[in-house]
Amino acid sequence: MAALSSAAVAGQNSDFAGLRLASTASVGRNVARRRSLQMVDEFDLPLEIIDRRVTKMKMISPSNVAVDIGRTLKPHEYIGMVRREVLDAYLRDRATHAGATVINGLFLKMDSPPAGSGERYKIYYNEYSSSKSGTGEKKEMEVDAVVGADGANSRVAKEIGAGDYEYAIAFQERVKIPDAKMEYYKDRAEMYVGDDVSPDFYGWVFPKCDHVAVGTGTVTHKSDIKRFQAATRLRARDKIAGGKIIRVEAHPIPEHPRPRRVLNRVALVGDAAGYVTKCSGEGIYFAAKSGRMCAEAIVEGSAQGTRMIDEADLRNYLKKFDKTYWPTYKVLDVLQKVFYRSNSAREAFVEMCGDDYVQKMTFDSYLYKRVVPGNPLDDLKLAINTVGSLVRAGALKREMTRLAS
Repeated sequence: MAALSSAAVAGQNSDFAGLRLASTASVGRNVARRRSLQMVDEFDLPLEIIDRRVTKMKMISPSNVAVDIGRTLKPHEYIGMVRREVLDAYLRDRATHAGATVINGLFLKMDSPPAGSGERYKIYYNEYSSSKSGTGEKKEMEVDAVVGADGANSRVAKEIGAGDYEYAIAFQERVKIPDAKMEYYKDRAEMYVGDDVSPDFYGWVFPKCDHVAVGTGTVTHKSDIKRFQAATRLRARDKIAGGKIIRVEAHPIPEHPRPRRVLNRVALVGDAAGYVTKCSGEGIYFAAKSGRMCAEAIVEGSAQGTRMIDEADLRNYLKKFDKTYWPTYKVLDVLQKVFYRSNSAREAFVEMCGDDYVQKMTFDSYLYKRVVPGNPLDDLKLAINTVGSLVRAGALKREMTRLAS
């Protein structure tokens, strides 16, 4: 939905001044929705849709060593927490006001014209309305270009043979906890790492409007996701005691971009393209940003609707996106491989999070969606401290193994 809305706003009307565009979007996905300052500012999101402003984060190691993060945040900086159903409703309205025709439907398939022919795509879909129930009414439409913004299980991606990717499964429960316990989470989020909560991701407790979201994720052990979720609840048990589960949610998270993201006049954006960062699982900003970049490429390539776009025009969007964000994806991929590979590495990671320089670099990169250049001397000190943390964590693991034997 974020990609569709940003595409519509960038184009300012559904026909892009003469070019008819179809943008498929998935809605209602609710797991762990965070908003960075970059997202709020760049896409002009109203502050009233933000439920909580997180300025404190607690990182908790496998041995339950806790490190408080957030000391380096400036007074105006925070991570915004929203409910996806609220965000989706706002984005649908904004897309409509920008000129898009929003259809409550399910994309089924499409007929693709020969490359270079300039003929239109024919889209087949089921349309749903409040007056009709069941499977919906089968309909068709013809369009000049298609933007697939329909999530990790994108049907548009299948239509163009975009290829598969590794994905994580994310699972979370919304828990209504007593007011006294909610006070603790009013501006605080928690992240738990350890083999018990996930062998390759992390567990979390994020504050929402009047409840918390408790969840976890994994790539390699999807069948064990409920066991990892139970372990996450166990780790947070004292702080969520007396809580009642009010909603259960799950969805796939792409682990890397798809092999093919553009074919002729069809482009993929957001989760459909695989734009989710490793280590953090962040994807909503990149969905909105890729949707906007794609729309801008269409507007520019069509010369405001006076010519038909082609694959080269859409590839300009890919080049711009990859050039801007590839370093971010690569750095987070390396971090995940180094620090999520074992409990000893996770202990080292949590220890490092206590360093102010690490906190500043981490929050700046997350809040503003770029790999932030550091001070060379501080970077050297960080490298030395990283090695030291890994060595100490390895020694701790050996000692714990000895005591357990």
